[in-house]
Amino acid sequence: MDGPVRPSLVSFSDFEFGALTTETIEDALLHLAQQNERAVQGAAGRMGSFRETRIVEFVFLLSEQWCLEKSVSYQAVEILERFMVKQAENICRRATLELGEKQKTKAQSWRSLKERLCDKFILRLVSCVQLASKLSFHYKIISNVTVLNFLQALGYQCSKKELLESELDVLKSLNFQINLPTPLTYVEMLLEVLGYNGCLVPATQLYATCLMLLDLVYLLHEPIYESLLKASIENSTPSQLQGEKFASVKEDFMLLAAGIIAASAFIQNREWWSQVMGHLQSITGIALESIAEFSYAILTHSVGASTPGRPQPAPPHLAARALRAVASSNT
Repeated sequence: MDGPVRPSLVSFSDFEFGALTTETIEDALLHLAQQNERAVQGAAGRMGSFRETRIVEFVFLLSEQWCLEKSVSYQAVEILERFMVKQAENICRRATLELGEKQKTKAQSWRSLKERLCDKFILRLVSCVQLASKLSFHYKIISNVTVLNFLQALGYQCSKKELLESELDVLKSLNFQINLPTPLTYVEMLLEVLGYNGCLVPATQLYATCLMLLDLVYLLHEPIYESLLKASIENSTPSQLQGEKFASVKEDFMLLAAGIIAASAFIQNREWWSQVMGHLQSITGIALESIAEFSYAILTHSVGASTPGRPQPAPPHLAARALRAVASSNT
């Protein structure tokens, strides 16, 4: 495990859909929908701040180097995102508590906290990948020796004790709640339901394209969601408040999964697109215009011009979920 072989291409033909009972799928879909709704309602303005391209690319490349499943990559990014948001909130809270002190002391304290957060970032990132590997269904856990060798190769001197403390710090910050569904979970569930609902499009064939597009969305998270925001408010210069209120859309993994599957269907065979869109709308309750708008944004950033026409007017689902209040606020 300390010297893993470079991973070979994944055989998507081995991924099996249609193996679960109808009752199991119904229960699982309901559970995911409830979790998604809680995530949407609890979204804060800073959500998504740490899904930057460089960070995501680092996690993806590290996961590939360590021969981890794709699901581990996405889980690691989500754990890191939630942890760093918590850390940023703690820094802001501490800075607020120090408002009564001298300005010089406040500046020094803020600078110290920020430097400490930055100094530990690589260690925390690696800890998030290691924790995600421990959640893998295939039990490919990255050993402490592998992690320490990697950190040392980057010039970071770290002991096993510090590595364990880093993992514990992440776990405590998130109240040990790290095994939450990722966008891939929603993609796989919707593909499963598509098959049971009689969709004639082969789920396994769509799955490979969905994974590539999901990678793309993670790597181009900011520009894709920025284009969605501008389209939703019909304004090319969103205000800070509008951007913060749009956070709930960024945390809507059901909408993301539906958009990815629709875009995958368009890439595979344009004749499938309308059929898949109809099934996705029926399963999720998301408006067709919203799924089309999301798939349009994904396709625009992936294959370019030959995309389905952008629906008009702006998608009602996005407006209902997050932007009804935003569109009326121009400050």
